[in-house]
Amino acid sequence: MRALPQWEFSIYALSLPKGHGFGNRPPVGAWLSEDGLSCGILRHDLNDRSYGVLVMRRRTDQVWTVTAEREGYAAEKEALAQLPPLLRDGEPPEPVSSGVMQRPALYDLEGRTASDVFATLTLPSHRPAAWTLNQLYLALPRPDRNWAGDCQTNNFHTRLWEAQLLAMFREQGLLVTQPFESPDFRIENRLGGSAWVEAVTANPADPYNHVNAPPSALPADREEAFFGAGALRFAKTIGNKLARNYDQLPHVKGQPFALAIADFQAPASMIWSREGLIGYLYGEGAEEVEIDGRMFARPTKASHLKGKARFAAGLFADAGHAELSAVIFSNACSMAKLNRVAVSGQGAPRGLRYTRIGNFFDRTPGALRGIPFCLDVTSDEYRNLWPIGSEPWSAEIEVFHNPFAHHPLPFELLPEATHWFDQDGETVCRSFYETSILWSQTLIQNDTDPPPTLEQLMSKSPKA
Repeated sequence: MRALPQWEFSIYALSLPKGHGFGNRPPVGAWLSEDGLSCGILRHDLNDRSYGVLVMRRRTDQVWTVTAEREGYAAEKEALAQLPPLLRDGEPPEPVSSGVMQRPALYDLEGRTASDVFATLTLPSHRPAAWTLNQLYLALPRPDRNWAGDCQTNNFHTRLWEAQLLAMFREQGLLVTQPFESPDFRIENRLGGSAWVEAVTANPADPYNHVNAPPSALPADREEAFFGAGALRFAKTIGNKLARNYDQLPHVKGQPFALAIADFQAPASMIWSREGLIGYLYGEGAEEVEIDGRMFARPTKASHLKGKARFAAGLFADAGHAELSAVIFSNACSMAKLNRVAVSGQGAPRGLRYTRIGNFFDRTPGALRGIPFCLDVTSDEYRNLWPIGSEPWSAEIEVFHNPFAHHPLPFELLPEATHWFDQDGETVCRSFYETSILWSQTLIQNDTDPPPTLEQLMSKSPKA
């Protein structure tokens, strides 16, 4: 059997019902059988100091399923001796249980024509992303039967967002289930906190090719950024979801309910659209002012978004939508994210270099602009931005809390996210990671090309 590196085991462990939530019996090692069909995990009880093992095996459709769990061994060597027979190396994969849908292979188009964006997963530069997306698809508790076909064709980004949400939830040790057709997920922590989450994407009014479309224009000014077209697209997307009254479903009623939104409203809009979501949700923005020769952020407010429709701003400014507990957002729902998580753990594929450029959040009081960065994704400097030594799924996740929610979303459900919430009448932000990234792009090059520099890249990057 082959000892698994941490990054690879972390991906496989997302298939467990609670993902990385091992409680008081954390893993101290993991191995893959020679045939690749079995994964054995050695665990160490922090209370009684005993050892145990957990084994997952692939089903005939490649989905992991737990086949054995043993506890109570006094010594590590004794527990490890249990693994070889439990791995059952060389035996056929596990059958799919009666009544459980056999999951179609994500790579099998079954006669469909792949979208251009899905087809990019076949490129050598995107093989880490392709492998990772497939593992996340296989980890979903109960995807609907159209999931693979949607991902392969015209609904790629919605499915990508669902896969990333699953990874983010289980990375934080949540029990994730899909017991009903909607909302998409039920999440629960070991303390008993729970919520329902519906995933949605902000899509363009006019479709565009996500592979070759030139980047969209940046908002003309701060008012446009917070209250303009981007905010209006979020407003319409969220409004359509709220009209479905998920909170009134019998299995949801009386519990926290959140919408998780990712943005694809325009080419590369994730670079600039975050401010629009804040403007719509809280009716608040910011402008730059000069004081004693230094630039500072000054709060601004708006009751309506820009445009003839006069769409109301401030979804969370009063109790009008107390049924919505929070909005979960990421500015990094992309294949670049899938690539980076894998590459920051295992290293880049032979002959390629992955460089991430963007802006760190500047925590200086009154700062409005970010701090530029340009880092090789495989460098120690990049990996050490996060405690786990590689890029985590939850790094860009932000939770915007509704201060008027009937059933508030517990902060403890998503401890590694950045939380926005009301404190004494002021919207404040609390981050788990010291590093927060306002926006970024990932550049893939041949490793024989000159490495990019911050000066070169920032001259071509957004200035807003």
